[in-house]
Amino acid sequence: MAKKLVIKVTAGADAPERCSQAFTVAAVAVASGVDVSLWLTGESAWFALPGRAAEFDLPHSAPLSDLLDAVVAGGQVTLCTQCAARRDITEKDVLDGVRIAGAQVFVSEIMPDGVQALVY
Repeated sequence: MAKKLVIKVTAGADAPERCSQAFTVAAVAVASGVDVSLWLTGESAWFALPGRAAEFDLPHSAPLSDLLDAVVAGGQVTLCTQCAARRDITEKDVLDGVRIAGAQVFVSEIMPDGVQALVY
């Protein structure tokens, strides 16, 4: 089993099932004791803002806000720098526990041995 799981979610409300799957996998991995890094990119960038995850609704899935809270509490959540800039999101706008970082940080997280990267 990988020592670290890095998940990049590119989907938001535009592809709700794919989005929910990414957050579900991240939260289950955190609950299982895996070191998790969840990257919010593309349309999922909006979930870095307070209240946005609570607006997401997908029948028969866990509330996205609960899943995000679990990952923030037990893992690392990162908002893509370019995605944030395109949406005029700054550090002062995001939820506590969410950092903004760029591709160089993503690459540094996925390259070491023992890391599994998933993209949704």
